Amino acid sequence: MVNGPSELTQEKGPPERRERPRTGAEHAPALGTANLNPFGDLHSVQHLSARLAKSLKGSFEPLVGEGVRCWAEPLSVQRFGDYRAERPRPGVIATGSHAVSVCGRALIVIDGNFGFEMLDRFFGGEGEAPQPLPAEFTGSADTLLTRLSGMIAQQLAPAWELLARIDFEPAQTFAPLSVVPEIDAGEAMVVTRLGIAAGDAKPQWIDILYPVAALKPYTPSLTAKVIGGEPEPEPEWRNGLTRAAMALRLPVRSVLAEPVVPLSMLMALKAGDVIPISFGPDVPVMVNRQQIGAGTVGTANGQAAIRLTRFESLALEDAR
Repeated sequence: MVNGPSELTQEKGPPERRERPRTGAEHAPALGTANLNPFGDLHSVQHLSARLAKSLKGSFEPLVGEGVRCWAEPLSVQRFGDYRAERPRPGVIATGSHAVSVCGRALIVIDGNFGFEMLDRFFGGEGEAPQPLPAEFTGSADTLLTRLSGMIAQQLAPAWELLARIDFEPAQTFAPLSVVPEIDAGEAMVVTRLGIAAGDAKPQWIDILYPVAALKPYTPSLTAKVIGGEPEPEPEWRNGLTRAAMALRLPVRSVLAEPVVPLSMLMALKAGDVIPISFGPDVPVMVNRQQIGAGTVGTANGQAAIRLTRFESLALEDAR
């Protein structure tokens, strides 16, 4: 359910929820205060976050381990200063992803410890971060984070395409969350969170923040209701299609034998000549050019007939 607890977080094991209670995406502004969220529930953004998480699973498996799980946590809308205060730990870094079409910047926020764990696994280790964490990222860590932010930015455009055509380009800059440039502490941000875990291991989080001001041109798409699941076909149309398909007439034939003779024999054939043939107990039964089974030649009601003895298993590709 949108904005509800994910099923994965209800399993037994380490807690997979934010430690601090988070308010939902729907906000009721108080008198005299600015409304942080002009979009309402943001069901559509929640769904695209889930779509993004699914698309990133293959990218994270080499960096996190086999059996990796990726999911989207419920989103929220916060001022950037409040979000930054919730993550006071050192080592939290942010990399930018320019949203070209909306002239804004989305932030990808990764915990520094998680970054070093992925780096260690990338070089064949067990995924252990150095303790204490270095004050600055090494060149190899910068390279890995650049590659990771590029993979995420590459998947952002396909995830957003159902709502808006936004082109994302990774920014080659990394900075501690406390000193992220170009973002005021009072700026409202849509905060989406992706959970990543290998098997039953403790989950790690990657946050993607979108400025509310940059998303306002897409308000009609963001406030549209999302209908989950695949639409059911109309029964009358489906029944009519089934009847039409069942009424198709297809040629059924059987080949008793296909003798091979030299061209000289064919050139000398005349009326009365005999061509010897041989066939086994079963002969192939064909529909068009596809063999559907085999049968035994005999008679039924005074006419030549074939009794089907076996059917071939048909793959979907064979029917095309």
